Amino acid sequence: MLGRRTYELFAPAWSRRTAEDDPGAPFMNESPKYIVSPTLTDADWNSSTVVGAYSADAIRALKERTDGNVYVSGSGTLVRAMLADGLVDELHLFVYPVTRGSGSRLFADGSPAARFTLKGAETYENGVLHLTYRPAD
Repeated sequence: MLGRRTYELFAPAWSRRTAEDDPGAPFMNESPKYIVSPTLTDADWNSSTVVGAYSADAIRALKERTDGNVYVSGSGTLVRAMLADGLVDELHLFVYPVTRGSGSRLFADGSPAARFTLKGAETYENGVLHLTYRPAD
């Protein structure tokens, strides 16, 4: 699942990649993609469907009828809405050893408090951390 801005960045970049270019290309290009957007009406990247404006009920229904996991990449606005509505089962964060100094925050000021339990942690050779969290019970 992608928000409109992420879709508009990913579609031209990933649709041209092959497995030889990037081992993630088959997943990105062949998996069904659902774009959440009140303004986008057409999506031409392979296996893409525009689902319309954000609706917690529509996402619940999509999760119920999907065989397997629903994966969201990037799409901060979408993820923030899903977190607020309790629709995130697992959160994967990649922490890079660099600071930008500015930019969007995953947890915006005024967001409700949330508790998570660390499910897994992995450190890559370049210093990047992959942290997996589940909402705490």
